[in-house]
Amino acid sequence: MPCALTQGYTLDCRDSLGGITEVYFIASSDVTSTTEASGVITALVKATGKRFYKYELTKGTSMFTENVASNVQNGTLFYTPELTIILNKLQANTRNEILLLAQNRLVAVAKDNNGKFFYLGKTRALDLTAGNATSGTAEGDRSGYTLTFTGAEPQLAPEVNSAVAAALTTAG
Repeated sequence: MPCALTQGYTLDCRDSLGGITEVYFIASSDVTSTTEASGVITALVKATGKRFYKYELTKGTSMFTENVASNVQNGTLFYTPELTIILNKLQANTRNEILLLAQNRLVAVAKDNNGKFFYLGKTRALDLTAGNATSGTAEGDRSGYTLTFTGAEPQLAPEVNSAVAAALTTAG
């Protein structure tokens, strides 16, 4: 049977943290290939001169989720990654970059608070599908942007090994 179960799950130490600390974006067409083994990206090739762009995130503001989308009657199964990031401070250079993010089909690599990296949009890319810019009302309110990127993938996002993650921002 090709989809036979292979292992169980046991409780581990309670030492995991939620949230993401940074995300790296690149146009999906600028990634020419990836190599994946057992759910981990072990090699990534970018088009010549292309690189991922790093977005630092304020702690406690950003996250990604992956939802299972299944239709038993149709026999279909896919996963919907959703990446939500907060960028504080309304400013022209951030606004201009958001316009570019919205026009591209993207791949994102999100680093979580446990130091692990996850590759979102591997086969079908992510799109900027929602967001807002707000000035806030009171002095302590956020002045900035909330952006949501979504996709539809045949599998859950693979992890990215540390060697590949270390080379994300170097030009291909």
